[in-house]
Amino acid sequence: MYLRDKRSGDLVEVLDTSAMVDPCVAQLKGRFHAGEELQDVTTFPKDNLEFPSGEALPRCWKDAAYRGVVH
Repeated sequence: MYLRDKRSGDLVEVLDTSAMVDPCVAQLKGRFHAGEELQDVTTFPKDNLEFPSGEALPRCWKDAAYRGVVH
């Protein structure tokens, strides 16, 4: 699956989709999808990623207490 890095606007190939939807995992392993050569694997904070359309990631993917009451 591909997400977009908010800072650069480049696509990021997510290598572990189970970590992407796990709210207890704050960072994802992936690689930029740019250029013709395969990029090195790096870690991306979920807060810096969004869908390619510009839509934010669902809160339930980033916050383990998303069902709790916000004070």
